[in-house]
Amino acid sequence: MSPHESPVTGASAHPAQEVFPRPAVGRLPKYSAGKPPRVLDGLTSYKLSSNEVALAPLPEVREAVAGFDAFNRYPDPLVSGLRARISQEFGVPADDVVTGAGSLGALIQIISAFAGQNEDGSQDEVLYAWRSFEAYPICVGLAGARSVQIPLLADGRHDLAAMAAAVTENTRIILLCTPNNPTGPVLRTQETHDFLARIPENVLVVIDEAYVEFVRDPDAVKGLEFLERYPNVVVLRTFSKAHGLAGLRVGYSVSHPEITQYLRLSATPFAVSQVAEHAAIASLDHLPQVMERVESVVQERERVVSALATQGWELPQAQGNFVWLPLGDRSAEFAELAGTHGLSVRAFHPEGVRVSIGEPEANTRFIGLCESFIAS
Repeated sequence: MSPHESPVTGASAHPAQEVFPRPAVGRLPKYSAGKPPRVLDGLTSYKLSSNEVALAPLPEVREAVAGFDAFNRYPDPLVSGLRARISQEFGVPADDVVTGAGSLGALIQIISAFAGQNEDGSQDEVLYAWRSFEAYPICVGLAGARSVQIPLLADGRHDLAAMAAAVTENTRIILLCTPNNPTGPVLRTQETHDFLARIPENVLVVIDEAYVEFVRDPDAVKGLEFLERYPNVVVLRTFSKAHGLAGLRVGYSVSHPEITQYLRLSATPFAVSQVAEHAAIASLDHLPQVMERVESVVQERERVVSALATQGWELPQAQGNFVWLPLGDRSAEFAELAGTHGLSVRAFHPEGVRVSIGEPEANTRFIGLCESFIAS
């Protein structure tokens, strides 16, 4: 008999009570991952909803992890080998690199360390453009901080003037997503310098460069260059996109020692597995081949953008591995139609639809779908 049961009836001696999470959890938006495509008879289906690279990892990467079998051992908690390789490749000190489970894991470490609910009950503020990466409000809310969302400009870019004006004494972190996910434009170099000149040095500014390898705009922000000038800047990067290692979950932040000392305290121990570390190192060892594949994605992106422009679509600048259709109230309608054509896309109703650049056949089908949709 359970110690909480009555000796006479066997029923619980305590009235049933429902278990509730913290109030902040109940207010969180739900993260909606890209859905797989429908299976249709006689038609190959394609997933264009998660900004994945359609190509498999490089053969050299697969070979590097194929023989690994030391799964009975914990990984190096500092991920020293990968940090050293990042240092070598990008010219940053290894001690300035903190790894995480994807750039999202690295971002969670940043927010956990620098923003939340204070001892007096007040909330720190995390400021970012909206719409942007949909995990931002979830990460901020879980930390106990308050999101301050600044609407994008009509062309899908950050409204940096409005963001700077929204900074208060409670602002602790500003998130800059470039290229912006899901709309696609990049931040420009001079406008970002001007923006940072208006930001107090005790406010952390995170430059999220998850799609940096796909950028071809020569005036785009280069986060690592900003690190040299601004001690309050943190750069986020990932191996999930260009390197095709989304399933292994490995990313990292780069910042100054005054910041990394706290990020190591908030980091999840053993978040990056040995397999992920080996794969990421092998991918960096063959970076020219990675960038050749990235260029093939960029060429497909430009083909799609050009075709849609010819059809009459007015699109934001596309600098990631995706395009944004500003369809407003027709977003869900387009996503449903795409599904009937064997394409899964990501609708952000009622704002727009993000479509990843996939296999050439998938992109051609998407172009045809757009032509028929705009004609309707």
